[in-house]
Amino acid sequence: MTNSPTSYDAIILGAGGAGLMCAAVAGQRGRKVLLIDHADEPGKKILISGGGRCNFTNIHTAADRYLSANRHFAKSALSRYTAQDFIALVNRHGIAWHEKTLGQLFCDGSARQIVAMLLDECPDDAVTLSLGHSITGISHRDAHYHVEYGGKSAAAPSLVIATGGPSIPKMGATGFAYDIARQFGLRVVEPRPALVPLTLGGEETLFRSLSGVSAPVIASCGKTAFREAALFTHKGLSGPAILQISSYWRHGEPVSVNFLPDCKPDWLIELKREKPRLSLNRAMTERLPTRLSETLMERIGLSGDSGAGELGNLADRKLEEAARRLSDWRFMPNGTEGYAKAEVTAGGISTGELSSKNMEARQMPGLYAIGEAVDVTGWLGGYNFQWAWASGWAAAQTL
Repeated sequence: MTNSPTSYDAIILGAGGAGLMCAAVAGQRGRKVLLIDHADEPGKKILISGGGRCNFTNIHTAADRYLSANRHFAKSALSRYTAQDFIALVNRHGIAWHEKTLGQLFCDGSARQIVAMLLDECPDDAVTLSLGHSITGISHRDAHYHVEYGGKSAAAPSLVIATGGPSIPKMGATGFAYDIARQFGLRVVEPRPALVPLTLGGEETLFRSLSGVSAPVIASCGKTAFREAALFTHKGLSGPAILQISSYWRHGEPVSVNFLPDCKPDWLIELKREKPRLSLNRAMTERLPTRLSETLMERIGLSGDSGAGELGNLADRKLEEAARRLSDWRFMPNGTEGYAKAEVTAGGISTGELSSKNMEARQMPGLYAIGEAVDVTGWLGGYNFQWAWASGWAAAQTL
């Protein structure tokens, strides 16, 4: 190892979305930046996102679509570097894109275009990229942060934690950001998997037989609800609606699923008046996948003969109860599929430790935390990338 460290204006740990953005903007501001990542290529999570097409932002980005112990924290960065700002950058690089549902923007081509764009934005004479090197030591002395990595040593007055959270460990993700934060006295909000499938146990394991069946639903937990598709898996529940609600769910809480979000509470009674000779089975399979309909009817106790019977022969009370259960089906998940299947991590470095303007630690000058490492977690659909771009940009303004 060299005796005298190489000097930089800033050292950024983690070459994911936030780290790349921060390095590019700081480099363009004339800062000499070292960007270190233990992976062998930059932007690994970017590359696998959106089925390889990178859901790079969401046009509906707003602070109320993020979870944090401080729900106001994200406002500053998100308002100063917006989805429109990132779209303008994508357009400048000639990357074709399209909008999917709910404001989600994807590359027409490949997620590699986003990584290439961010690397292109890093000035060659300002940003040094070091890949495939693990960090073996970090210290602070003489108003500088010293980093040992791959047999080398570097020092800078500013250090940026951009190593993300532990979600998707097969990509090399770890809780390293929290270790650094704690080393320098920063509190960490307990991390947990978010945007993750939920698992079912006990009597609810019978729903696993529906693996592969999906339906548009409203999934809710507490006061929060999402209307999207739910998917049954061999372990429990997934699909966009479930991934969204998983970020709000806590152990011991039920998740309510409305399987018929377009039906009024008395729809079965009305249908009985209009079509008394229609069977309940037929009424259900016209609105839900057959296997799902059969399983739900079996649990309600209206399968077989009673389900095949005409609506006109079924008591209003039974039909009211069926409609109520179908609009508020309570699942009691016994857990999640964990970090291995979580798209992001909720929790992280406490926002109470950081300036919302530039992401700098209040009690540790020159130390910054950005992106997924921070206790700011977006909804599914490009929101977490927009937080990466915005928080990286915000930190770069004062490096």
